[in-house]
Amino acid sequence: MTDQKQCKKFAPWEKSFKKIFHPMEEFVHDEASGGLLLMACAVLAMVMANTGLATIYEGILHTRLTVNLGEYAVSHTVHHWINDGLMALFFFVVGLEIKREVLVGELADFRQAALPIAAAIGGVVVPALLFFILNRSGDAANGWAIPMATDIAFAMGVLILLGNRVPKALLGLLLAVAIVDDLIAVLVIAFFYTSSIAWGALMLVGVFFFLLFCCNFIGLRSPIPYFVIGTFMWLAMMESGVHATLAGVLTAMMVPARSKCQAPMFSYLMHDLMARFDKVHEPGQGIMENNEQQAVLRGLENGVRMMEAPLQRLEHGLHLWVAFLVLPVFALANAGIPLELSTLPETLTHPVTIGIVLGLVGGKPLGIMLACWLVVKSGISRLPTGITYNHLVGLSLLAGIGFTMSIFIGELAFSAQETYLLYAKTGIIAASLLAGSLGYAWLYIAGKKNL
Repeated sequence: MTDQKQCKKFAPWEKSFKKIFHPMEEFVHDEASGGLLLMACAVLAMVMANTGLATIYEGILHTRLTVNLGEYAVSHTVHHWINDGLMALFFFVVGLEIKREVLVGELADFRQAALPIAAAIGGVVVPALLFFILNRSGDAANGWAIPMATDIAFAMGVLILLGNRVPKALLGLLLAVAIVDDLIAVLVIAFFYTSSIAWGALMLVGVFFFLLFCCNFIGLRSPIPYFVIGTFMWLAMMESGVHATLAGVLTAMMVPARSKCQAPMFSYLMHDLMARFDKVHEPGQGIMENNEQQAVLRGLENGVRMMEAPLQRLEHGLHLWVAFLVLPVFALANAGIPLELSTLPETLTHPVTIGIVLGLVGGKPLGIMLACWLVVKSGISRLPTGITYNHLVGLSLLAGIGFTMSIFIGELAFSAQETYLLYAKTGIIAASLLAGSLGYAWLYIAGKKNL
């Protein structure tokens, strides 16, 4: 069988080799697919919490798991391990995304970054103010930050469903706004949801962060030292009183973002290796039988690893795990709201619930639109090519989908008030469904004019 016939025989593999995705296209695709799974897990959690499975559901979440490291033991419930442990990986990926956007993405150029930064700030301040106006005193006031956040996965999923009815530039703008939004949420968690600080443990966090800086400075590219030191920093962060998941963001900030090889040299080396690969090829001989070709393949693999920045490699490798495991598990553990028909009117009319719905569905669009209008009118920035204020309204409505980060902040704000937490989760889910529906409908109608 000739080489050409062999290639035709394995045509599906040939198509896989030719399929090349832009990094943002791959990111958006994963977010959209993950958003659908996230939605399914949220629905499943609601079903489990309101059927005969409720006892099993609660029992699993409140099961304690203990990890012993010599005399040191860490013991938490499954729910706590998910929110403080598994979500640290989510925050690590968020940190990688923030760093990439600041270095080479939508936030790298000031004029280009001014619009999403202003939009995110407006979309944070106005919802928080609306919630605080309705909940100015008592424990309820602790939830002021809940309606600030935007869920990237859900929002991206809605935009993907709209297809060519929306310009591709809108995806990039929404991504940039959501990433700045996440950065603000991380800072809010660090500064406002830390009850007491153990300074000795916090100093240890600083020591581990310095070690990570040294790893970056000397050019360590293996992910192992960063994960090991980051894990110890996570343990120290848990003892410090500052939320442990922030260790993920701090670790991500120190992951190298530089290639070890320049593009022209990489191209030269790859061409040279491919020439050697073709030279030692024996017709009819498989790769396992050809030691020379195996050696060349290892050289190709090493060359790609040198060219690819560790930040890029880690973001690519972990994003699927976060989108298809971490966030769905988080949704399963946190979206299960027991609904009582007799108390539903009280739940829906409570100031906490109303403040969250009003903040996400009304405050987000108002804050984003006002901030964007001011930035564009002042000449600081401009709307991306192909995007109109009509598109911006739809984007600002979708930004009101605040599922993941909003629930996470709600767990911090009302950890000791189960009733308020129930109101908060009800408001978050109701607001996210309403904001997603309104955003989809707005952009669907607006998109008809462009078809």
